Amino acid sequence: MTETVKETASDGRVWSRCPSCSTYLYAKRLDRNSKVCPECGHHLRLTLDERLAQLLDPGSLAPFAPVFVDADPLGFVDSRPYPQRLEAARRKTGRPEAVVAGTARIGGEQLVVAALDFAFMGGSIGTAVGDVLVVAAEEALRRRLPLLIISASGGARMQEGCLSLMQLARTAQEIAKLREAGVLVINLNTDATFGGATASFSSLGDIIMAEPGSLIGFAGPQVIRQTVREELPAGFQTAEFLFEHGMVDIVVPRQNLRETTARLLRAHRPASSLHSVGGGHAGAAPERTAHPEPERGAVDPWEVVTLARNVGRPTTLDYIAQICDDFVELHGDRTHADDAAIVGGIAQFQGRAVVVVGHQKGHDTAEMVRRNFGMPHPEGYRKAMRLMQHADRFGLPLLTLVDTAGAYPGLQAEARGQGGAIAECIAAMSRLRVPVVSVVTGEGGSGGALALAVGNVVLMLENSYYSVISPEGCSTILWGTAAKASTAAAALRLTAPDLLDLGIVDGVVDEPAGGAHTDPSATADNLARALGAALAQLSRLSPDELVADRYSRFRAFGQLDDAIGAGRRGAA
Repeated sequence: MTETVKETASDGRVWSRCPSCSTYLYAKRLDRNSKVCPECGHHLRLTLDERLAQLLDPGSLAPFAPVFVDADPLGFVDSRPYPQRLEAARRKTGRPEAVVAGTARIGGEQLVVAALDFAFMGGSIGTAVGDVLVVAAEEALRRRLPLLIISASGGARMQEGCLSLMQLARTAQEIAKLREAGVLVINLNTDATFGGATASFSSLGDIIMAEPGSLIGFAGPQVIRQTVREELPAGFQTAEFLFEHGMVDIVVPRQNLRETTARLLRAHRPASSLHSVGGGHAGAAPERTAHPEPERGAVDPWEVVTLARNVGRPTTLDYIAQICDDFVELHGDRTHADDAAIVGGIAQFQGRAVVVVGHQKGHDTAEMVRRNFGMPHPEGYRKAMRLMQHADRFGLPLLTLVDTAGAYPGLQAEARGQGGAIAECIAAMSRLRVPVVSVVTGEGGSGGALALAVGNVVLMLENSYYSVISPEGCSTILWGTAAKASTAAAALRLTAPDLLDLGIVDGVVDEPAGGAHTDPSATADNLARALGAALAQLSRLSPDELVADRYSRFRAFGQLDDAIGAGRRGAA
């Protein structure tokens, strides 16, 4: 992504050359297309005024008072004194500093926005920029308005030395306060975003968006080459590279930015939060048999296992498409990768905002391979945990859909801490202060399934199974051969009626005769009714009661209380 290269033709018309495909484009046509090349899709750099005009509702920006800082704390001089550089940047941009902030609206939703101007000394972060970002965060906290930070920065301002470095801590601690208060922070990282920006406020949003092709990173390419003498791969530090490596939630084409941002703002309206409305008052614990088992007669456990594995069975994304509205999928664990075996995001379900997370397999070989057959790596569970914590922070009910043969048991998964990732996911889920409804929709394989199934209410589809180990694994360990898998399936009592009888699940969701794959729409309707009924029960409970209810549910799976009682009676 680069600035527009303009040339004037003999007829007076201005043409711009795309730096990516070298196509000459009529400048007015390019402007009408939001400065996105219609030939190759390359996003050319916008001015800050153009950025705000495209993103914000017209006339809605109410800027905060401008900040003029003429301090030169170091007396810094390179080819010219720092005050002269400041004055030149002010003349060039017509603004006092490298940031604009104020209240505004996007899609009618009110928010606080702070945007960096790359044209002003590379959008560098000095004390004045820090002051404005702090004021914006404080105003967002005071008014409980979402904060949108639009970044385009080369990093900390060298001319202010360590005082510039301290702005990383100043701004990061403000966002930490917003996190604690449950105030939404969205990052929009554009070309270019580097250094002190990515090491603080540009990487700390609840949701991180980026424009296609934007260069984003900590150390710039030139610094990397000169410091470690490494040759950089194609596409390195682009928005797409960060998306692949789990550090960006969404890469959004410029034409879709306003609508995508508005959808995210609508999903996080305070009115949709159970922490602020619709909850928080005492109520009875949920009825554990709200959805009794369908009356089908005896079932063959191995047949159930076979149906649960049917490639035509609806997946998490199929169910979301059927039962949810306005789903915005979020990606990545913010550390290593985006694991396609776990999908999740924010959606509208029966008129309320929810977070949905689930395993995803696919229906054809190519998709199943890409999604690792629904067997997550550690980064998949870390992504799931991040989304669970997002639900908790904003008081959004959590719906989880379980369908996995198990967590991936490969070498790299072990090297990246598979067991620890599952354990942390289970522990985090157990303490969520929002309603959690989990449904085993297909395979419920061991800890890889449990990591998404620590719910207040746990349901199973009629032809799903839930087990400590696969029937084949059990057969191999205990009989020395996988040939006894059907016998193991019966012995494990892994079907929905079995687990309802054991109290492991609270209800069974009916499927059409022959299985969910024979009528996915009818199955989705049944699932939606079951989820709606469970959420209606849980909405009577306060956040503390939801935690206590979930704790009691799982604490009960043992003989501890009976053993303690027997010991006390013996001592008496």
